[in-house]
Amino acid sequence: MATSIKRVLTIAGSDSGGGAGIQADLKTCVALGCYGMTAITAVTAQNTVEVKGIHEIPAAAVGEQLEAVFTDIGVDAVKTGMLMSAEIIDVVATLLERFQVPNLVVDPVMISKSGARLLQDDAVGVLKDRLLPLATIVTPNAPEATALTGLPLDEDVDVSEVLEALHLLGSRYVLLKGGHFDSAEATDYLFDGDVQRVYSTHRVATRHTHGTGCTYAAAIACHLAQGSAPPEAVRLAKDYLTGAIEGSAILNIGNGVGPLHHGWNLNIIRE
Repeated sequence: MATSIKRVLTIAGSDSGGGAGIQADLKTCVALGCYGMTAITAVTAQNTVEVKGIHEIPAAAVGEQLEAVFTDIGVDAVKTGMLMSAEIIDVVATLLERFQVPNLVVDPVMISKSGARLLQDDAVGVLKDRLLPLATIVTPNAPEATALTGLPLDEDVDVSEVLEALHLLGSRYVLLKGGHFDSAEATDYLFDGDVQRVYSTHRVATRHTHGTGCTYAAAIACHLAQGSAPPEAVRLAKDYLTGAIEGSAILNIGNGVGPLHHGWNLNIIRE
């Protein structure tokens, strides 16, 4: 069955506050003109202030969700976020291999902004061994890059060294996100093993940054699904993300780290 709209599947956790996880991913899909689908790995009870509870979905149930989507609807891109456990990662990797999924974006989610652990310690090795070699792009922030490579990211470390180490883990592209860096601009680095590209935008002064990593990775997946090459998909996704962060002031939701305005480009919510 042919369809003109591109299909993007997110494999991630549910955020009851609506700012991150599958909720952020689905909002991003709608904003960027894609059809979003989900395989839920965990249900979280959270808001803008804290994560009150995390309830893992059985790995077999995650697999059933994936198989249901793959065998009927199909996918043009897949984005993974919170995967929780080694068992879930193993099931996800097995099915991605079986159905030869194109355009895989891996956001190696490990810790929430409020400090909650979103990936079990014994799952990091499985993520590196099973999932990263399948990825078109892996999108770690600085702490995640350190967890994956063992290399601390500070003023004494060459970013190129970290990019090289990340690329050796097997993904086609590495996108090292600079949101945690102490710099005037928000600068990200894309590396394909040969060429290093730099993407910089002004840093938006706001407390509303909940779900930025999820949104960025989902936007990349949407643009890959729509046919953009990875460097262009990253550029377009970063432009969308910057607008969503800037638009967060219009929403001004919650007492803590609030969500982005995912529909800023649709002009459906105004001041």
